Amino acid sequence: MSDCNDIRDFDSGPFLRKFLASYDRTGDNKANFHGLNPLPSMAVIGEIADELMELMFPGRCGDDDKSRSLEQVVEEHLSNVSISLNRQICLALRYENVEHLEDAQASVYYERQAQRAVSALLEELPSIRRMLKLDAAAGFAGDPAARNVHEVILSYPCMKTLTVHRVAHFLFTQNIPLIPRMMNERVHRETGIDIHPGAQIGESFFIDHGTGVVIGETSVIGDNVKLYQGVTLGALSFPKDACGSLIRGAKRHPTIQDNVTIYAHATILGDITVGKNAVIGSNVWLKQDVPADTMVLMEDPKTVYRDLKRKKS
Repeated sequence: MSDCNDIRDFDSGPFLRKFLASYDRTGDNKANFHGLNPLPSMAVIGEIADELMELMFPGRCGDDDKSRSLEQVVEEHLSNVSISLNRQICLALRYENVEHLEDAQASVYYERQAQRAVSALLEELPSIRRMLKLDAAAGFAGDPAARNVHEVILSYPCMKTLTVHRVAHFLFTQNIPLIPRMMNERVHRETGIDIHPGAQIGESFFIDHGTGVVIGETSVIGDNVKLYQGVTLGALSFPKDACGSLIRGAKRHPTIQDNVTIYAHATILGDITVGKNAVIGSNVWLKQDVPADTMVLMEDPKTVYRDLKRKKS
């Protein structure tokens, strides 16, 4: 058997020159981040997500130190979240305003903006935690397999998703760039639940199982809503302006009113409204409004049984 050539002898020069040409920053090509201002770190965002879970539910990760008081534990996690998030928001603000990177006054301005955003979030955290407790209670009430609320908090993927989403959504409303989307994408990677930080979600929200759920940016969800796995609240089409560019920010996702249940793999598209107390059955495909107190179901498919033993004989 002949020896393979050592890869260190490979001459990458001709290929390198051609590939480097793809990094040309002329025109609208902005896909190369090298040499620009540092970006927020997805790894740090993941650490912030974990800290948020410990802050909202101290001891959840099993590293509770009984020698410290609850006040000391909460103070530590609050400090960790504040410092890390402040740094990441500042990086995001500076990167989004690259024309002012060398301006010392601008840097101070972004630092103050980041501090104001974090301070506003800290003021909001008690309200967010109250909503998360209602989410956990809704999970226990809505799932007969749950033995207690603690099990929901400790093991249900929707709890981490909602913890991160409710914080990310608040930052989204404060017009913080990059960070909210990075936070939700980080937890999406972990739980399989994809919620855009712009989505508005009311109290006592529960996602059973969760895998494959997608909730679009302009979705509005009321109180006491329950979703099952694979549900999509998506856009039917993307409106464009006279030049053919997408119109961003327009309402294009569903509004789900209070006390609605949506079963597995239902797809609800466009700026439509599902009225209060409605029930949407599995695999339903919706593109029009649903009145309140209405059940929407697919017709039963035809099921065929074949006797495999008789066929073999």
